[in-house]
Amino acid sequence: MGFSNIGFFSVSLVASILISFLFGSTPAADVSSLVYKGCAKQTFTSNSGSQETLTALFNSLVAQASGARFFKSSSGGGQTAITGLFQCRGDLSNADCNSCVRRVPEMASNLCGQSVAGRVQLTGCYLVYQTSGFPQISGTEMLYKMCSSSESKGAGFEEKRDIVFNQLQTGISGGSGFYATTYSSVYAIAQCEGDLGVSDCGSCIKVAVQRAQVECGTAIAGQIYLSRCYMSYSYYPNGLPGHSSSGQQTTGKTVAIVVGGAAALGFVVICLLFVRSVLKKRDDY
Repeated sequence: MGFSNIGFFSVSLVASILISFLFGSTPAADVSSLVYKGCAKQTFTSNSGSQETLTALFNSLVAQASGARFFKSSSGGGQTAITGLFQCRGDLSNADCNSCVRRVPEMASNLCGQSVAGRVQLTGCYLVYQTSGFPQISGTEMLYKMCSSSESKGAGFEEKRDIVFNQLQTGISGGSGFYATTYSSVYAIAQCEGDLGVSDCGSCIKVAVQRAQVECGTAIAGQIYLSRCYMSYSYYPNGLPGHSSSGQQTTGKTVAIVVGGAAALGFVVICLLFVRSVLKKRDDY
């Protein structure tokens, strides 16, 4: 499932919140930020009933979002059939996945209107739909990229980045379709479309990584979205927030970072409340 890049797309690039990719499970308010949208220039013909068919498709997809992170469905039949899918980031809870997906249909309607095909990518999930017969594209077709304007001038950045990229490609070949890893203050994640085979997934991420290396160069953060996979990375010169910068590899969710950060924040709040209490008592005297 995809879109042609020859006149079919009117793609709006929207600034992403990179930090939302740093931590394992994030609040629903963060995972529903718009990354980009792509809408076909072709529109439904009037009185075709296609809008009702699309609404039925959206309802079908949303109904599955409470128990699945990836689901494909179709609505209607023949030339009026519309197919679609949603996918959530692999580290989201069911509740956050559900919350994210539920936001997309209304956003798709507002952003793409009567378009016969569309894709809306949020930080935590995406939804794609298209009418029967819509042109297909390669699974490695570039849909969107974002490279940080900040670049690393320090020695060793590209080596660290490339080590993480290699870990990413090795990890994604494990077959889960989602992988996250860190190395020496560089954090990266990758995900493939839910029904993409292990071999094709690995090939897709390999292309995404190569595009990141070429397109983003020494940028300290980047996101590459291809038709059937994406990858994202961030470099923190002073070390990952709340994480020991030891240069060692860690994989999977960075839950410890979230817990550590929350504990530190709680300690600061307690200290502030204590100081406030002491000052109040002093004023009373």
